[in-house]
Amino acid sequence: MARYTGPCCRLCRRENIELFLKGERCFTDKCAIKRRNYAPGQHGQSRVKVSPYGIQLREKQKVRRIYGILEKQFRGYFEKAERMKGVTGENLLFLLERRLDNIVYRLGFASSRTQARMLVRQGHFDVNGRRVDIPSYQVKVGDTVTLREKSRAVGSIIESLEAVVRRGIPQWLELDKDGFCGKVKSLITREDITTPIQEQLIVELYSK
Repeated sequence: MARYTGPCCRLCRRENIELFLKGERCFTDKCAIKRRNYAPGQHGQSRVKVSPYGIQLREKQKVRRIYGILEKQFRGYFEKAERMKGVTGENLLFLLERRLDNIVYRLGFASSRTQARMLVRQGHFDVNGRRVDIPSYQVKVGDTVTLREKSRAVGSIIESLEAVVRRGIPQWLELDKDGFCGKVKSLITREDITTPIQEQLIVELYSK
C-alpha cells in the first residue's frame, strides 16, 4: 500500500497549520510549527506571492495530508462526491470523515490518523461484530466499531483513550470507554467538522 513515509512535521510547516500528524507530540512545545513557524527548505522564510491556483492547490494538499490520502485516491473521493446529491465540497468531507481509520481516531483509540490506519490494518477492530482491516471502509449511521478482546491490553490504545478528553469526541459519535466501542449515532453535518478547511477551493481546483 502506497503511503507517505517522510517527516510529518515538515508537512505541517508547509501548510502553515497544525495537522496533528504525530499525536500527543503536537500538543507539546516540541511541535515543529510552534518552534519554526515558516515553510521548510532554504527559502522557507522568504515572502512569496501565491496565485489563486496556488491557494487552491495548498488547500487540497492540506486536506489530503490531514486524512493521509494520496492523490489518486483523493481524486476518486472527489468524483464520488460529485455524483452524490448535495454540495460537492461537503460530500467530500463527509466521505473522508466516514473512513474507518478516521472513526477510530475520532473515538480516541489512536493518537493520530496514521496510528489509527496501522491499527485497522492489523485487524484490531470489528464493525458490527465483523473484523474489518480496510482503513478506507465507509462506516454508516448505526454502525458500531469495537476494539477486539485480544487488543484491549495494547498500551498505545490505552494511552490514547486516557488522553481523548483533550481532543473531545464529535457529537455524531458516541464512545463507550468501558466497553471499548463506539457508535455512529447520526449523520455528519458541516458544523461537526471544526478543522479549518475551505472545501470550495478544492472544488474550484478540480473543476478547471
